[in-house]
Amino acid sequence: MLSNIPAPPHPYQRPQARVLANRLREPRRFLQVVAGPRQVGKTTLVRQVVSGWNGPVVFASADEPALQGRGWVQQQWDRARVESGRAEGLLVLDEVQKAPDWSESVKRLWDEDTRHGTPLRVVLLGSAPLLIQKGLTESLAGRFEILFLPHWSFTEMRDAFGFSLEEFLFFGGYPGAAPLHADVTRWSRYVRDAIIEPTLGRDVLLLTRVDKPALLRRLFELGCLYSGRILSFTKQLGQLQDAGNTTTLAHYLDLLDAAWMLTGLQKYAGDQARIRRSSPKFQIYNTALFTAQAGLTPDELHTDPDFRGRLVESAVGAHLANAAAAGLGRLHYWRQGDLEVDFVFRRGARVTAVEVKSGRATDSGRGMDAFASAYNPHRRLVVGTGGMALETFLSTPVEDLVA
Repeated sequence: MLSNIPAPPHPYQRPQARVLANRLREPRRFLQVVAGPRQVGKTTLVRQVVSGWNGPVVFASADEPALQGRGWVQQQWDRARVESGRAEGLLVLDEVQKAPDWSESVKRLWDEDTRHGTPLRVVLLGSAPLLIQKGLTESLAGRFEILFLPHWSFTEMRDAFGFSLEEFLFFGGYPGAAPLHADVTRWSRYVRDAIIEPTLGRDVLLLTRVDKPALLRRLFELGCLYSGRILSFTKQLGQLQDAGNTTTLAHYLDLLDAAWMLTGLQKYAGDQARIRRSSPKFQIYNTALFTAQAGLTPDELHTDPDFRGRLVESAVGAHLANAAAAGLGRLHYWRQGDLEVDFVFRRGARVTAVEVKSGRATDSGRGMDAFASAYNPHRRLVVGTGGMALETFLSTPVEDLVA
């Protein structure tokens, strides 16, 4: 008997659903951890998977107002044990990082079930990756697998909601906001109120102490509006008009990266120490984070070449950044004097250089030639004018682009 599992709200199923379903059917038990940013469908995906589960299911969320104290995980676990009986039951704990001492409780209860041969399967969901990762590595080593859900890709938004390429550039990859795209004002408000504000005001502040939350918010706004641009921390302080220091800004940018909102790409130099000392290049994980705050309209994609060019580069970068966040590789940029390569994706020993030509300015390709001469990349890709079509690039999995 299913417990508190409503029907999946949308028929579209992400590829990761099949991965999770297969893992839950395997003979050996592992904790399954589903992690990713807010509003990318983690809960929906798990509900789709467990709707086909043959045994009892208990679904509970630590985000509910009724969450009570340190015994919450134990209460839900005991409930699942009772409802499952001798059958192979499934326990799903959503936003588990918000439960006090969750990892210690999960470890103790999981080990109890293992010793007693209790066949209970467990899925943990969370939106605060650093807290999730800390709890897993400190208490649950050897007991879990992580399934990462990135922001939705162009092909997913096209297949699920019929988005065109231009719609994806402007509205990005948030499925919950997609039905509102006919009303830009409502859509923008939803992105700000249901995604940006909860992430900054709740998730990021859970990660660690933030002495200057207003500075963190302004850094996020600046980073979104400057996505695709290189800006030293010293110049950022000038833009933000704050008396903070560069160490604080670097720390806050790391927190925003950990929430899968905004990252600061480091310069590729073939040497890790030199990479860490470079000025960051802002890169958003979802173009909606830029457009929802920019006060622009979809029509300006056609009338403002600079605006469209920035969105095109940000969309290409987001496609690569989400793959890097999922563990496929590392994403950088490269610049030497006035020569630049927009993105450098490193996967093991294989390096792929990506140059975006959106029509904003004439580029002779000297940056790509200089980079190739210095580092001999495995693959050189040009996206846009004279190269791979943007739609083709965004429709191709990154693992195929950098193979």
